[in-house]
Amino acid sequence: MSLKEKKVVIIGGSSGMGLASARAAAAEGAYVLIAGRSRERLKKALDEIEGEADAHSLDVTREDEVRDFFADLGTFDHLVTTAASGASGPFLEIDSAAVREVFESKFWGQYYAARYGAAGIQPGGSITMFAGVASHKPLPGLVAYAAVNGAVEGLCRTLAVELAPLRVNVISPGLVMTPVYAAMPEPEREAMFETVAAKLPVGRVGRPEDVAGTVLYLMKNGYTTGTVIHVDGGHRLV
Repeated sequence: MSLKEKKVVIIGGSSGMGLASARAAAAEGAYVLIAGRSRERLKKALDEIEGEADAHSLDVTREDEVRDFFADLGTFDHLVTTAASGASGPFLEIDSAAVREVFESKFWGQYYAARYGAAGIQPGGSITMFAGVASHKPLPGLVAYAAVNGAVEGLCRTLAVELAPLRVNVISPGLVMTPVYAAMPEPEREAMFETVAAKLPVGRVGRPEDVAGTVLYLMKNGYTTGTVIHVDGGHRLV
């Protein structure tokens, strides 16, 4: 299945894995619409996409904004939702409000996108959501990630049946070098990457392009639905 002249919507497409996916889809001839909260980052992202692309400011935690966005959009072919936020800390200490914020963005944001975007997706199209390794690899301090990722995976499986023949899948990344870690002091960030890389069967942490290749696969493969694809370097095995 070709992406040439297909219309691809990528929520969270202004940086990291979303931007890498937008670049990869545009390189294959798709028209790409990226959406995210920051107009500045969206503008910078458009400069990095070689091909036909546009951007739209969108807060996925606001149901009315998501509804209006898709109502104005019309028909398209593929939806990718990478937008997320995170919170970490020991279960007995982490603030419940911080965990709710994770759900507002990563679960409800993707829920709203699927809810209001599904009706506009053309036959043969797809929805690709994002979860993460914490739902399969118990990691102390990441209870919020584990819970929300598990919820996203459950949502995917149900929607793959209920919205059929529209295909719905989830990508579960491991540790990937993205701007989400930019706020960490560089020595601390590099030490984290090196520590994790030493444990992984592949011997390195992920790059956004590793995930983008899987996003393209799920858009193009018409026989894959209701599944979780792990792009984690084998992290859940060790």
